[in-house]
Amino acid sequence: MRNTLIGRPAGRVSMPFKRETRPSLYCVELRTSRWEEMVDWYRHAMGLRVLVRVVEDGYALIEAGETRISILARAADQAGEASPRWSMGFEVDDLAKAARRLRDLGVEFSPPRGHAEGFQEIVASDPDGNAVRLFAWPDRA
Repeated sequence: MRNTLIGRPAGRVSMPFKRETRPSLYCVELRTSRWEEMVDWYRHAMGLRVLVRVVEDGYALIEAGETRISILARAADQAGEASPRWSMGFEVDDLAKAARRLRDLGVEFSPPRGHAEGFQEIVASDPDGNAVRLFAWPDRA
């Protein structure tokens, strides 16, 4: 029997693109009128590493796992508003440790809640009000 979608025998799965040929997300850009506060928040509250920081240009590139966050300084009327239509999700190894870090820095966040998929999550807001989700899967040892 042949799979008509990919032209392979049943039981053999073939992806149409190799990972190397698909686009990868380089960064998420955040435009803000609170540039220094945002850079400090992602550095300290989230524990992320600043790769590039150019104060005179109002530019920072922050490592976030395999992608990056770019924080761009803009005038208040050009920065835009936080949107409930999107959030940034960060997978962490230890949700309790991440919550302690936020609490110690005075960052407010939601109580932990479980999801049907099996992970636990807390939600905080960065200084601009963007939703930042931190989640962890249970130990599978």
